[in-house]
Amino acid sequence: MTTTRTAPYEVRPASPILGAEIVGVDLAAGVDDATAEALREDFWTHKVLVFRDQNLSPDAHVGAVRIFDEPFDHPRWLHRDEDNRLVYTFSLDRAGAASSWHVGGTWRNPPFNIESLTYQVVPEIGGHTLWADLQAAYDGLSEPFQQLLEAVSAVYSDYPGDGTYDRPASTGVIEHPVVRAHRHTGRKGLFISSSALRLTGIGPAEGEALLPFLLAHAASPNYTVSFGWKPGDFVIWDNQATWHYAVNDYDGPRAYRKVIGG
Repeated sequence: MTTTRTAPYEVRPASPILGAEIVGVDLAAGVDDATAEALREDFWTHKVLVFRDQNLSPDAHVGAVRIFDEPFDHPRWLHRDEDNRLVYTFSLDRAGAASSWHVGGTWRNPPFNIESLTYQVVPEIGGHTLWADLQAAYDGLSEPFQQLLEAVSAVYSDYPGDGTYDRPASTGVIEHPVVRAHRHTGRKGLFISSSALRLTGIGPAEGEALLPFLLAHAASPNYTVSFGWKPGDFVIWDNQATWHYAVNDYDGPRAYRKVIGG
């Protein structure tokens, strides 16, 4: 399925639910205001946008994110690009902590608005990333269940804890409602991550039963899309409308840079 726009690029949806490849945009060269506005509209619609063969420099990566949101300067990140402190660097052999369904930034309030990656080194086989549409997952629940969730929150650690941060002397917790209205579209969606410690707003036994259900429901293949990568690819996603999973099925090096929005 291919959808064309009046903007000077092509949108190729990757699934009926979410995700699209954008063809005909050179992000390194910058975009005009009309193209930027069209890209934002497509972003709110598709939630995950992939731009192939962009080969963005760290500065161009930050500039691309600024089309959608202001980059976030992480207060505790240890590994930054030497030329731009808003760019966080990763070099690893396995997906590690990212090989679970998760939302970025649950340790802060509000969580990150968006996340983005540029790939420099990728495995020849495997290493795909999955996203699931949390708004579609919410729509898939019955109305009485949706109403119940309006009063429920999930508790998370306020320490990121994946080895790339300075560990504070002590850690606490932070709560996020499990139903969130989107800041731009107003559409409601689930907001849940596999790092959730427990649920509040309902009894402990109810929470122990409900949390596994929510995690499994939001990860249903009915709501997912998968993308594979080549060096030079750029991907940006709505961190408050989706969650993602880095498939840990590869051997060898993998290097990429991240810029966070919001």
